[in-house]
Amino acid sequence: MEISFKGKRILVTGAGQGIGRGIAVELWRAGANIVALSRTRSHLETLQSEYPSIDIVDVDLADWEKTRAVVESLGHFDALVNNAAVAICEPFLNCTPGDFDKTFDINVKAVLNISQVVARKMVENKTHGAIVNISSQASKAALKDHAIYSASKAALDALTRAMALELGPHGIRVNAVNPTVIMTAMAKVGWSDADKAAEMKAKIPLGRFGEVSEVVNAVVFLLSERSSMINGVELPIDGGFLAT
Repeated sequence: MEISFKGKRILVTGAGQGIGRGIAVELWRAGANIVALSRTRSHLETLQSEYPSIDIVDVDLADWEKTRAVVESLGHFDALVNNAAVAICEPFLNCTPGDFDKTFDINVKAVLNISQVVARKMVENKTHGAIVNISSQASKAALKDHAIYSASKAALDALTRAMALELGPHGIRVNAVNPTVIMTAMAKVGWSDADKAAEMKAKIPLGRFGEVSEVVNAVVFLLSERSSMINGVELPIDGGFLAT
C-alpha cells in the first residue's frame, strides 16, 4: 500500500529546485496540499506551471520578521520540511563573518523561526505532526572547504534533537536526513571539480553520489505514519560514507 498524505497540508521550504522541489512534487503526488516556499519567484512559478494546485510563496528567509509574518499568515500545517539552505564553500582560513552570518541565517535561524510558527499551531490544534530537517553528511565528517557549512549543519542536527525532545510530548516528531553529495545546483558549488568528486566517491562504499529521489523517499517515509516511533534521528543517506 502506497503512502498517502491525502488531506494533509505540508509546507516545504527551498522548494523551487533541487531536493526541495523533488520533495514537494512527491508529496503532492501522494495527495498532500503543498505550500512551496522559496526566495526565487521564477523557480516557484516554473514549479506551479507544472503543478498548478501547488501554492507558492516567495520570501527571503534571512529576514526573520518578514518570514515569521508570512508563515504566520499561511495558517495551520500538518507537516513541515525545512530544506532551504545555502552553501558557501571556502577554505577555513578564508572564511569571513559575512559568510558565517549568511549561512547560519538560512541554515539554522530560518529553521528555528519557521519551525516555531508551524509547531506552535500544531500544538494549539493538537495535531500530531511531523517535521523533517534536511541536514548533511557534512555535519558528521570534516570536508575540505566546508568549515562554515559543516558547522551550520551540525547546529541543525543539534536543533533537531532539541526539537524532538520538546515537541515529542505534543505528538510532534522531528527528524533530520543527512545526505551525501546530491548533484543539485547547490551541490555543484562544491563538487563540480572532477578530481574532487572522484576523491569523494572513492570514500563511499557504493561508489557514487546520491540521487534526489533517494533523499525524497527517506523524507516521505519520515513524514508518514510508517515512521510513527521514529523521533530525533539523523538519518545518513550516504551510501555507507559514515560507516568507513
